[in-house]
Amino acid sequence: MSASIAEGGFDDDEEFAEAHEINVTPFIDVMLVLLIIFMVAAPLATVDLPVDLPSSSATAQKKPDKPTYVSIKSDLAVAIGETQVKRVDLVRSLDAMPDASKDRFIFLRADRAVPYGELMDVLEILRAGGYARIKLVALEGVPDTAAQALPAASSRP
Repeated sequence: MSASIAEGGFDDDEEFAEAHEINVTPFIDVMLVLLIIFMVAAPLATVDLPVDLPSSSATAQKKPDKPTYVSIKSDLAVAIGETQVKRVDLVRSLDAMPDASKDRFIFLRADRAVPYGELMDVLEILRAGGYARIKLVALEGVPDTAAQALPAASSRP
C-alpha cells in the first residue's frame, strides 16, 4: 500500500483513514461464555448411580444349540458347564472341548457375590487365551425386588 502527500498538505477530500483491524473483543467474550457453559455442564454429564449388574431387562437373544458356559461361583471357583476347573487350566480345558474354536461365543456368568475384580481376572484369562467373543449372562427381566427399589433409587439426589 502506498500513500502520497500533496505539497500543500492534506487534500480536502481526504477524511480519516479507515482502520482495517479486526476487533477481537466480542470473539473473546463469546469464547469465555462458552468456556463457562462447558465448565458448568461437564460435571452434570457424569452419572453416579448404584448399579445392580446381575439383572437385566434386555430382550433374550437366541442361544446356540450347544452353548459353552463358564461360571464363577460365590466361592470364586471356576467351572466350564458343570465341571469345575482351575483358573490356570481354563483355556486348556476350553481348547480340549469338542468343537473347540476360538470364534465361538463363551457365555460367562458370575454369582452376585463375586467381586468385580475376580470377574475381570477371568475375562483377562479368556482374552489372553484367544477367546475374544464373550457374552455376559444375566437374569432375564427385572426381578420384583429390583423393580420396587428403582423408584426409591431414582428419588436420590
